[in-house]
Amino acid sequence: METKTLDDAITHRKLILIQLKQGLIERLNLYQTVDQIDDDTPLFGSGLKLDSVDATEVFVLLDETFGIRVAEGQEPSYMRSINTLATFIIENQPKPSA
Repeated sequence: METKTLDDAITHRKLILIQLKQGLIERLNLYQTVDQIDDDTPLFGSGLKLDSVDATEVFVLLDETFGIRVAEGQEPSYMRSINTLATFIIENQPKPSA
């Protein structure tokens, strides 16, 4: 049973990563494919080189795609890399209604 849960978590994370990368590519007009963006790629600085305007687009992406509204003043450490953003999504995404 634990293996199934772990497999489900891994599959879910992979789907979130793909959906996140696709959303970033589309919203920010990045000239990369999903396969070209490593999971540990930084969002700012030497990575995807996002700026403050792009950060606003990431907030919109989180809301529209994943149903997550980021609170004003929330610690921004989740915006370090693709992986940290995926973890943030997994931890904060609303659970589907049964």
